[in-house]
Amino acid sequence: MSFTNLYYKRTTGTPKACYACYKPTTTVLATINTVDFFYACPVHLSDSGFATLVIDDAKPASSAVSAEEVARVKAEWEEKQKKKLEKEKEKEKEKEKEKDKDSDSKDKETKKDTKKEDSKSSSVPGSLSASPTPSAPKHERYTLHREFFAMRQTEHRRRRQATQAKELAPRLPGAPKGDI
Repeated sequence: MSFTNLYYKRTTGTPKACYACYKPTTTVLATINTVDFFYACPVHLSDSGFATLVIDDAKPASSAVSAEEVARVKAEWEEKQKKKLEKEKEKEKEKEKEKDKDSDSKDKETKKDTKKEDSKSSSVPGSLSASPTPSAPKHERYTLHREFFAMRQTEHRRRRQATQAKELAPRLPGAPKGDI
């Protein structure tokens, strides 16, 4: 299985040796599905002979959402939440009217319950609208120099062949044991 020459820069918590110079670094270059990854120090990432930063100018313009659209969607959502709360209150009032007919003692208990429910439901929409929307982290993208990429592919191929050999070894017959 081969992988593309597109690596994403990520940061780890524990430093390990750089792939090229063996200095400790927390910067990792990994493929999209983490098929291949290795540690690389910032000095080598800035070196054009090792890796090149991929710049994509068209992507931010197409994926960016305008502030007007965000405000419009937020306003629509808040209106829907208000309508939903109004419907719930109307249903509760209808229930209270029915319970008033039944008895006065049960009415006092339901009023306490509805007050608790109103306080819970009113706090939920406010907390949802106040929370900021988390933005997806944007990782820098790199392509390796062709010779370093070829080295990564051969190393990956060697590892894959070693695991296949270990799986195959138990099925092979043993060498003859005895004197000739």
